[in-house]
Amino acid sequence: MAERVIVTKGMYVASAVCREQYPAEPKPEIVFIGRSNVGKSSLINSLTRTHNLARVSSQPGKTQTINFYDVGLKIAEEEGRREFYLVDLPGYGYAKIGKSQREIWQRFIREYLLSSSAIRFVCQLIDARHAPMDSDIEMFRWLVAHDLPVLPVATKVDKVRKTALEKQLTAIKRSLGVPDLDVLPYSSLKNEGRSELLDVIASALVQ
Repeated sequence: MAERVIVTKGMYVASAVCREQYPAEPKPEIVFIGRSNVGKSSLINSLTRTHNLARVSSQPGKTQTINFYDVGLKIAEEEGRREFYLVDLPGYGYAKIGKSQREIWQRFIREYLLSSSAIRFVCQLIDARHAPMDSDIEMFRWLVAHDLPVLPVATKVDKVRKTALEKQLTAIKRSLGVPDLDVLPYSSLKNEGRSELLDVIASALVQ
């Protein structure tokens, strides 16, 4: 069966820590945020099918800037192509960085999230192997409180037994306080959930 949404390009555009460094050309933005080492870089590479587009590191806290990637899509029911910025934010909840560095990250992340009118929605990545941590819950509530649409994405589902996955997804919903919340399971290793996430992105772009 042919895929409804095909990625036609994925390329790095810019890294920023202030508004002056954001890309000059306006495009819709899909934001990725999550705890350090939750698998954001792997998911971005899986989603775009571009090897090493986002650099994968075994060392948590490696992403220290807001990274913008230019992604192109061909959507089956449309003649033209759509483009958007996939925006990768630094991981939160990494305890080993200094307090001053953490405050700097929080400041420029907050500034971006509250100032950008191009954000379509935020993908909050949560490790499917565990219940959400306090920092996950705090971030989810902050995003909701500031009227930013959030799609929780449960990462690393290939490391969870299939019989236990539904229980883990339910635990995520319960911890976030929204029992009927949609949580999208994703495996970067097996590309499971890729078509579903691209469908969500495509729908947000055509609205």
